Amino acid sequence: MPVYASRPCELDAEVYNLWRRAHLHFKSPIRVDLPGLNQMALIIDEHSWVVVDQVQYDMPVLAWVDLQLENRDNLHLPVPCTLNFYHYMASAVRAKALACMAEALTLKLKELD
Repeated sequence: MPVYASRPCELDAEVYNLWRRAHLHFKSPIRVDLPGLNQMALIIDEHSWVVVDQVQYDMPVLAWVDLQLENRDNLHLPVPCTLNFYHYMASAVRAKALACMAEALTLKLKELD
């Protein structure tokens, strides 16, 4: 899929660490529906976090890729990565997708208790 635009980005440590905890308990990739973002879902694995349009056969809309995890020896610093845009309106879903992911993973982890 051609990339519309790409830029350096960082994932907040809190969000990344939440995903790491979920990754220890759930099969990868983890798929999270995004309430409020009609037909969108977030597919998360070790190498990329991709917002997809489910109606368009999981066509990517936005993706965090190239997560720089080598020599990561702290839990409080953000994770550098690259943010790829596959749609001209993709930036409108970025913050909402991460917030929905954090909420969904928190609920799934609480169910384990």
